[in-house]
Amino acid sequence: MPILPKERDPRLITIRRGGTLADDDHRRLAEWAIACSDHVLHLFEEAEPDDPRPREALEVARGWVRGEVRMREAHRAAWFANAAARGKPDPVKYAARSVGQAVVVAHVAEHELGAAAYAIRAAAAAAALQGGADASERARLAERDWQRARLPPEIRELVLEDQERRSPICWYVFDD
Repeated sequence: MPILPKERDPRLITIRRGGTLADDDHRRLAEWAIACSDHVLHLFEEAEPDDPRPREALEVARGWVRGEVRMREAHRAAWFANAAARGKPDPVKYAARSVGQAVVVAHVAEHELGAAAYAIRAAAAAAALQGGADASERARLAERDWQRARLPPEIRELVLEDQERRSPICWYVFDD
């Protein structure tokens, strides 16, 4: 299922690519996506303690935010995080995919929502294994609320509107 919409929101396209997204807000989106992924990365690391690819990819993403890493390097790191997801149980897979989405925010800002959505799916899938559907739903809402509480004020409205707009292609994880 695609995370990116067919019709792009110019507010999530950088100015140099014809949109209205300023570089500072692009970095804020990346930082928020990194935080979302990092919050559930333990699900991957507990299951795959010898696989450093997602953790290393997040470090590359942080390097991009600081201006130390080029977009191409971040894009390549996303590939490694996504490769780590293959064949894994849902909580583990979704945690790694969240990282892949967070890293590629350097290339396309709209991946910020993919990072958040996969993080929510990871938390919900982990809770489902422990306590079934009710626990999964509680975990979904708790993770969504945790993420929203960490939105910088400068991008809060943009992200919340993006969540509402793209809810159907993000498995409705942002809904009440």
